[in-house]
Amino acid sequence: MTIESAHSEPLPRHSVTTFPVGPLQCNCTIIGDRISKRALVVDPGGDANKILALLEQAEFKVVAIIHTHAHLDHILAAGQIKAATGAPIYLHQGDQFLWDMVEEQCQRFGVPSVTLPDPDFYLKDDHDLNCCGGVAIHTPGHTPGSTSFWFDEAKTLIAGDTLFQGSIGRTDLPGGNFEQIISSIKERLYTLDEDAVVITGHGPNTSIGQEKASNGFVRG
Repeated sequence: MTIESAHSEPLPRHSVTTFPVGPLQCNCTIIGDRISKRALVVDPGGDANKILALLEQAEFKVVAIIHTHAHLDHILAAGQIKAATGAPIYLHQGDQFLWDMVEEQCQRFGVPSVTLPDPDFYLKDDHDLNCCGGVAIHTPGHTPGSTSFWFDEAKTLIAGDTLFQGSIGRTDLPGGNFEQIISSIKERLYTLDEDAVVITGHGPNTSIGQEKASNGFVRG
């Protein structure tokens, strides 16, 4: 053992790995407990083999596949991940209509069509995810069922397409509502710790404090 390793900081209990997947480069996140080896897969929007390889490398057992919303770029590989791991699929009921339209969504965006199994369970507001201390927060606006995931111990928010660095999710698609998304951000997300990392649905991470101070669409 070297002097450096003897004094190195211990790894945090929760591992958070985010990477772009699929044709529209949605951010997929694997958050796992290094002690129990239980993990969640968030927004598997494609590249199932890459997701599964990372899970195997970390020796994680997937206990749930959870979705921030049901636009095609966040759900395309859900069926493959479920088939490989046996983990149940979770979605907010408000987005069931989009889930049911996945083949139509694929046609509209010129993406190879997929058929998905029905969600096993519906997410609700303040839903205990029973892994990594996670809680679901219903944040409608981008879609009726848009849901963010808060991990208090890891001080991490997975916001999907609700909040971006310097921007917010679009509301001009079916089920979008501008007033709702502003309310969701102000009343739910901006009440979280200012130093919390925000993992967005696409693009770079940000923080609650940074967005409250400088987001041109909704200031804190």
